[in-house]
Amino acid sequence: MDRLEVAHRRLHNQHLSGLRLADPAAVVRHLGASQAQEYTMAKWSLGQRSADADDTAVQAALDAGRILRTHVLRPTWHFVAPEDIRWMLELTGPRVRGLSRYYERQSDIDAALADRSTDVIGEALQGGNHLTRAQVQEALARAGIEARGVRLVYLVMAAEQAGVAVSGAVSGKQRTYALLDERVPPTAPLDPDEALAELTRRFFVSHGPATVKDFAWWASLTLHEIGRGLAMLAGELTSVEVDGLTYWFAPADAPTRDPAPTVHVLQGYDEYGVAYTQGRSAANIAGLTIAPPDTNMVIQPLVLDSQFVGWWRRIVGRDGVVAEPHLAVTLDDDQVAAMRAAFDRLAEFAGVPIVLRLDS
Repeated sequence: MDRLEVAHRRLHNQHLSGLRLADPAAVVRHLGASQAQEYTMAKWSLGQRSADADDTAVQAALDAGRILRTHVLRPTWHFVAPEDIRWMLELTGPRVRGLSRYYERQSDIDAALADRSTDVIGEALQGGNHLTRAQVQEALARAGIEARGVRLVYLVMAAEQAGVAVSGAVSGKQRTYALLDERVPPTAPLDPDEALAELTRRFFVSHGPATVKDFAWWASLTLHEIGRGLAMLAGELTSVEVDGLTYWFAPADAPTRDPAPTVHVLQGYDEYGVAYTQGRSAANIAGLTIAPPDTNMVIQPLVLDSQFVGWWRRIVGRDGVVAEPHLAVTLDDDQVAAMRAAFDRLAEFAGVPIVLRLDS
């Protein structure tokens, strides 16, 4: 195995290439969790891995609670499956809270205030109430808790980490919070070892080949915990050394690669880009400078035959979207056609026209 095969196996295991999964909820279950910081574009990550799913179908799954959005794994938003949310919160919640405490202190949030605000939020959500962030803020204000801006963000996040609040159905154009216990039927708990083994399995099956440090970043777990998780999965996972790095994955024959050229238009925090730290070079073998130093290189990657070749800017207008590619390579006519086809798929998913601006 070389780094190019590592990249193609990741595309296959993440279902960006080969067969798509049955529906957006199946994508979330397979990935374990999918980063969902930019809500509108995060839905595209699920749609492009699904068979015949558009934005409306993904939103319907979110509204119905077949997919949930919360802060888990790291102090950022993720889509998760209802049957996974409680054990994932139990496993990774303490680490996420620990990583958040610096920012909580900057907003004068201590443990007592976090607990009190969580109680207030839970009471406000009872009875099937799906409240917008502004309505949650009002409930806290009625209880004498001032919460706005970053302070409100971290107080609501504490309620999510406590297993009290979770995403609700969209109200108009506003996203809401709901009570987790009303949103998700009770599920059989996993003990800590079962949860650790399951998260380890889920990551390396869906994101592998990947390194231990990739997983540590993705799940906010310690290297000791990951070592235990891998030991519990002896026989289920295998490893290979490539260019001095050890990659773990589920044993399988090398997948059939998509016909070249194939282009994937990704959202800024798609799992194909964001899930890897140590092993990220497998998707940039040529060592391309994808974007200028003052530009966030994670944002909106363009992938050609498994490799990052640039990024794209999304400009939303009254009549649709303009897509402005910024490429680190020169594409031939067939590759440009493949890129147009990829943006056409995004336009079909979103239900809005996308004009590709190639003269930037």
